[in-house]
Amino acid sequence: MTPSERRGPRQAEAERNDRALLQAAREVLAAEGAHASVAAIAARAGVGIGSLYRRYRTKEELFQRLSQLSVEHWAEAAERGLADPDPWSGLADFVVTCVEFGQGSLGPVAGTIEVTEAMREASERSDRLFGALVDRARGAGVLRPDVTAVDLTLLIEQFGTSPVLDQLRKQGRDDLLPEARQARRRIVALVLEGLRSPGTDPLPGGPPSARLFTERWARD
Repeated sequence: MTPSERRGPRQAEAERNDRALLQAAREVLAAEGAHASVAAIAARAGVGIGSLYRRYRTKEELFQRLSQLSVEHWAEAAERGLADPDPWSGLADFVVTCVEFGQGSLGPVAGTIEVTEAMREASERSDRLFGALVDRARGAGVLRPDVTAVDLTLLIEQFGTSPVLDQLRKQGRDDLLPEARQARRRIVALVLEGLRSPGTDPLPGGPPSARLFTERWARD
């Protein structure tokens, strides 16, 4: 008997609905940005708007929860990367995992929702773990010395959303989704090869600052 079954059918159904809502919110955000409607999210999840509002009182609360879970996933992926004895393999697997999870889909809500204490604490922990993962790869000489953690975060955000996947989902072309995901994996693999040390040409300009992320999340 699974833990969900032991908690009862109603709670198990509520948990399934919640997972569906969070996944739908990620996908709708990726396609429509911060103006994604609650109705569109509920429809993508296959639940009624009433069910959504029973779980999340406002759209902001839904996005706050989604943001916190995304940062926690980032931290878990970094922990798994650090547990890999191979510094390059650990870093590369982290990048692939975060891209395929769709970490970049939350960029549009930056600055539109209040950052909760839980979000802030999760972010600080994930930053520490990710920083350690990058430092280890650089220290081992397998990551280009001019590549920073912010560079990698921007890369993941760029590939975390995919116009092709979003278009195919809108068209209902589920038959083409596996091929599109595989195509994205190939592109990410090509990019990862460019991150390897020593690198042939210097990167253009100076490294981006952390302000690109911290100040995006500050409300006006």
